[in-house]
Amino acid sequence: MKVLGIESSCDETGIAIYDSETGLLEDALYSQVDMHTEYGGVVPELASRDHIRRVLPLIRDVMVQADVTQKDIDAIAYTRGPGLIGALMVGSAIAKSIAFTWDVPVIGVHHMEGHLLAPMLEETPPEFPFVALLVSGGHTQLVSVKGVGQYDLLGESLDDAAGEAFDKTAMMLGLGYPGGPQVAALAERGVSGRFRFPRPMTDRPGLDFSFSGLKTFTLNTVQRQSVDGQVDEQTRADIARAFEDAVVDTLRIKCRRALRETNMKRLVIAGGVSANQHLREALGAMAMSEDATLYYARPAFCTDNGAMIAYAGCQRLLAGECDALDIRPMPRWPLETLTPVVMDGSL
Repeated sequence: MKVLGIESSCDETGIAIYDSETGLLEDALYSQVDMHTEYGGVVPELASRDHIRRVLPLIRDVMVQADVTQKDIDAIAYTRGPGLIGALMVGSAIAKSIAFTWDVPVIGVHHMEGHLLAPMLEETPPEFPFVALLVSGGHTQLVSVKGVGQYDLLGESLDDAAGEAFDKTAMMLGLGYPGGPQVAALAERGVSGRFRFPRPMTDRPGLDFSFSGLKTFTLNTVQRQSVDGQVDEQTRADIARAFEDAVVDTLRIKCRRALRETNMKRLVIAGGVSANQHLREALGAMAMSEDATLYYARPAFCTDNGAMIAYAGCQRLLAGECDALDIRPMPRWPLETLTPVVMDGSL
């Protein structure tokens, strides 16, 4: 089965074609970062309009590069939610229009399920069951994964997601958008230990997260170190390093706790923040000390992309699922409400 995947949940337009027999055939991504940078974050209306401009040309380009035609496509998968309502409507409308015109089935994919399954696109994918850390601009969740669609929420952020805290810290430090990569780059020049930031909610039982207090602590530190409203470059780097250390350490402690409580030996990290090299190194060392194995997707598949949507959609289509042609995006959609999929070994 060849599935055309369409991702349009936020500020990146992703298109891919996945073949259930041979794997990923081709993918392409257009990022709107440059357009949103001057505003310091995503402007939903601009994002939606840009998706309209990009989706069809990208589909044409990907089909040419994959050397496939309309007749070769067996189904369409698109991001149904969660995400920005306008952006989701663009992907949904285009996906269902194409499905109707080409007379093929269509299925809406949960955006975070796509992220969760992205490591399955790698040469050595994880086997079920595993613990997954979904960590992005909008989500920080620990999930017990027993199979596709078999998700038990272990813990989540009670306020800001980790990626959101990165973006807000970037603004405090005078960095641009998106904040995560820029904070990480600045932290590389920082001295570890000059500032000690709290590891929120690690001194109590449970697997929930909270990053709003860490964000406030960062702001207070920046203000204390300011001279005439300015912070010198090395101090900015040291603050970035202290912030990153705190986030990474918090995630490491919670992931170790989740592995121990579930008695699992496989840890998957997914979402935009999973591309952070410091986080990968810390979780890799922790997993090794727990006699566990860490899995993650290549950096290109940590951010929003069409490949993960095509793959996740393919698994559900193979199980016989498909959608009606009405357009019903879901900007809010709890991951644990998804239906289980009985796999046939195609993973």
